[in-house]
Amino acid sequence: MARQESAYYEPEGVGRATRRANRRSSYTVQRTPKADAPDGTETGAPSPRRRLRLLVDKHRATTRVLRVAYPFLAEGGLGADGTYIGSDVFSGGSFVYDPWVLYQGRVITNPNVLLAGVIGSGKSSTAKALITRSVALGHKAYVPCDPKGEWTPVATAMGGAVIKLGPGLPTRLNPLDAGGQPSTVDAEEWERIVWSRRRALLGTLAESTLGRPLAAVEHTALDLALETVSRQVAQPTIPDVVVALFTPDSDRAERAGLRTSNLTADGREVAHAIRRLVHGDLSGMFDGPSTTEFDPTLPMVTLDSSWLGNGGNDQALRLTLACASSWLEAAVADPAGGNRYIVYDEGWRVMRDPALLRRMQEQWKLSRAWGVSNILIVHRLSDLAAVGDLGSEARALAEGLLADCSTRIMLRQEPDQLERTASLLGLTDVEIATIAKLPKGRALWRLPNRSFVVQLVRHAREVELFDTDARM
Repeated sequence: MARQESAYYEPEGVGRATRRANRRSSYTVQRTPKADAPDGTETGAPSPRRRLRLLVDKHRATTRVLRVAYPFLAEGGLGADGTYIGSDVFSGGSFVYDPWVLYQGRVITNPNVLLAGVIGSGKSSTAKALITRSVALGHKAYVPCDPKGEWTPVATAMGGAVIKLGPGLPTRLNPLDAGGQPSTVDAEEWERIVWSRRRALLGTLAESTLGRPLAAVEHTALDLALETVSRQVAQPTIPDVVVALFTPDSDRAERAGLRTSNLTADGREVAHAIRRLVHGDLSGMFDGPSTTEFDPTLPMVTLDSSWLGNGGNDQALRLTLACASSWLEAAVADPAGGNRYIVYDEGWRVMRDPALLRRMQEQWKLSRAWGVSNILIVHRLSDLAAVGDLGSEARALAEGLLADCSTRIMLRQEPDQLERTASLLGLTDVEIATIAKLPKGRALWRLPNRSFVVQLVRHAREVELFDTDARM
């Protein structure tokens, strides 16, 4: 007997009309013959209905195509080279991550990381697990501004150093320190690098304090002041630059074709802005030679600024971050220093300042050359929209930082943030639905063209060390 073509077995080449007829026939219910009972009622019951299967046209596609509709389908993972994070929820296998290994394998285009999640979602534990476990692989980590002081016990446990900054504390950092000259850079080129770094920092401090970009004449006044102190002392300090701004060198002003009185007037607002670090609320922190040295051999160095954070002074924290980052930059700029993480915790504070955003974007662009992975930690991506109006420079800078992060780690987001998150990251409907219901410690790891849902696995000692709810 020839096999009947059915909706459940359709050889290649079966036409649409045949498939439609087979579907109609599958709905036919077979009943047993009926017979009259002695009392006149009918006997016989309908036979059980056949179980209807999915009646759709079959479709063939590779997993490369299907993963667009469902990105977690048949994912093989990122390999075994890297730091163990936890378990892949869908495959059940281990999930490891190393930005430098993935960059060499062309999986990602840069080593920078964005980490976002609401309070209590586990973003601090995720960041600390990645950092501390990477130390075993020879990586190092620096935290240039820790406004809550929560990285202090972590650095201490890892054998690192904690530098406490704040008014009244004995520690002082000179953000204009030159740092050590890399062996691959000659003296003339190193002098240009140091001058450029110092000039960038002074411009950032002035613009951040004034709340506006510097005018052309103010740039000239700042350039001449830095040139003056650089020729006078080997290691200039912030007070030296302030003095040079208030009392410009007449010879240098004349060579620039300017009058000393005009140069003094042009740089007066800049001088008063930077003076805050000398005689203002930040005095005693960055107004003299450094009282401590940066040890690049340590696995972890953090700058504890919780003395400032407790007062809610965001402006002071931003200036502290700028100075501390410049001080650390002298060490991390050496490519021979190995692979290093730089963690920017409470990133929403940084995003409020266009001058700092501009400086951070330059560091983001140099991450590959320096062997550095920048980790920006925020609560929600709407923080990017709060930095300025659509089309403004600040908004473009903030979105540029996001674009320069090839790895996006998304923990749970509030429902009102999902649309904005999807728009900025280009997430699929499946990924957005996943983010909305993630439990604590579970995150969506989004890499170019690949997605993973990862459950963080912690040791009992890590749970104790990473806890940020100790006061609750």
